[in-house]
Amino acid sequence: MYALERQQLIERILLDEGRVAVIELAQRFDVTTETIRRDLGALEDAGALVRVHGGAVARDADSIDEPTVLERTHRHGAAKQAIAARALSALGSGFRGSVFIDAGTTTATVADALSARSALASAGDERIEVVTHSLTIAPVLAAAEGMSLTVIGGRIRGITAAAVGAETVGAIGRLRPDVAFVGANGISAGFGLSTPDPDEASVKAAIVRSARKVVVVADSSKHDRELLVTFAALSDIDILVTDAEPSPELSEALAEAGVEVWVA
Repeated sequence: MYALERQQLIERILLDEGRVAVIELAQRFDVTTETIRRDLGALEDAGALVRVHGGAVARDADSIDEPTVLERTHRHGAAKQAIAARALSALGSGFRGSVFIDAGTTTATVADALSARSALASAGDERIEVVTHSLTIAPVLAAAEGMSLTVIGGRIRGITAAAVGAETVGAIGRLRPDVAFVGANGISAGFGLSTPDPDEASVKAAIVRSARKVVVVADSSKHDRELLVTFAALSDIDILVTDAEPSPELSEALAEAGVEVWVA
């Protein structure tokens, strides 16, 4: 395969997945990692991508890049389902307690899985109080068996369909959920967990502060990314559930912070 053809294929993968890894591309194209690094260098020079540790991300993945809920729903679908299934094991069997589900498409997949799990549970086996500030997640949980739902209000951001603002942050601050499932747009060794919007960051920070256990659900396209606003340090979270091993730098930082990494 010629270099130009390979680079065109790499661009297509980036469009679908948002991120590529050097080792995975080398295996996929049966070439050396040095060859892939040259390809990524050429594509970066052409303005097609931005190189990051261990791979590259799409050029539009800057510090304020924030796709809509609809756009993100169709990305990394299989990874999100695997992450959601693994994340629910944090509740254990026969869970009786309170859960906060953050806004986002990966957390929405957790909500879907939780609703399905509740429907299969024997009557009385589980009793779950669920809280969310997401208008897209609330309907999924509203009629679920074995669960009661509280929806936190506030000003709704159209791009995420989530409540934000002082009212929302204040309401979350009065809660103490047993477990919170939280999404992130970026996770890095130096900057922690981040998101593009300051209002969203304030809400996420409030969720992290309020929960007894924080489970972050994020696919590998979020690894080593730094968005505009940090909302938590790595040491603030308990578990990261993802679909691929983090880079050596991020893995080391997570280990030093005492974070369990679960690869779905």
